[in-house]
This record gives sequence, C-alpha cells and structure tokens, in this order.
Amino acid sequence: MASGYDGVFGAFPYAFRSSESRLFKLYVVASALAVGLIALLVGIALVVLIGETAAVQGGSLTLSRSFYAVIGLLVILPAVAPVLLVARRRRKNVDSSGRHEAALAVAGFCFLLSLYLGLVASMPETFVIDGETVTRPAPSGLFAPVIVGLYAIPAALSWVVPLAGAGLVAAAHRLFG
Repeated sequence: MASGYDGVFGAFPYAFRSSESRLFKLYVVASALAVGLIALLVGIALVVLIGETAAVQGGSLTLSRSFYAVIGLLVILPAVAPVLLVARRRRKNVDSSGRHEAALAVAGFCFLLSLYLGLVASMPETFVIDGETVTRPAPSGLFAPVIVGLYAIPAALSWVVPLAGAGLVAAAHRLFG
C-alpha cells in the first residue's frame, strides 16, 4: 500500500514519514525501541516460565502463561497508541494538528517513564539474590523525594503508576484531538 501503512508494523514508518512534529518523530523511534525491548523481556519471561513448568500439566499454570501475554499487551498498547492514532488520522486525511501530535508524544514519553516508575514502586524492601538477602537502595540525590514517594506505594498497587500514564495518553488524545 503506497498511501496506507498496512497494519501495526507499517504504522511506525508511516507515522514517522507523515508527521510534521519533530517531537512526535522522536517518540515514534523511542516507542519502537521501547516496545521491542518490552516484547523481548516478556518473551524471555514467558520462555523461562514455560521451561520451569513444562512438566506440569494444564490448570492454573496455563492461565499464568496466558497472563504473561496479556500483561505484555497491556504494557505495549498505551505505548503504541499515539503512533496508531496519528497514522490513522494522517491516512484518513483528518486534520492532525502539530499540537495534537506533540501532546501525544509528551504523553507517550510520560507513559514510558511511568513504566519505569511503576517498577521502582513495585520493588520490595528486601529480596534474595543468589541466596543473599539484599535491601533496596536508600534514595539519595535530586530525585530522592520522588523515590521515597514511590517506595511508599504498596507493591500490590504499583500498577496504578503506569495506569496513570496510560490515562494521560488517552487524555492527551481527547483534549488535543
């Protein structure tokens, strides 16, 4: 398709070529790299899980294997959404302003940052590495108050941080679209 983008994978180069916003073009590249890394990590985790549970038959383990894939999709979708939204609007010749593309890029970068912050919030106080108990590092430096705030979030609720980032992507599209 010369004028279209032919699916999700084609949306990235199409959005990059058709966008006028440099910030959005930067986001297209950054999100493609981030999504590739996330897909690789989820794939490796799934292979490790299958390898560790290969001898066990069906039941709840089959559900946990599927859960890895679902979580991977839920992490990837908000990162891909800005690219897909802009590519679709450009393909359909809907007026896609530079403000809309820039807002989606900023919201997308915030979502990618929120994934990292969610990981920080989910870090337990102590964990075991090679049989040795290790405590999480004490926050220091310029971002110490942010890290202290993230540590205060219960690990069971650390998913709220990336959810807020995903909500920001939806809000940017709604407000500027």
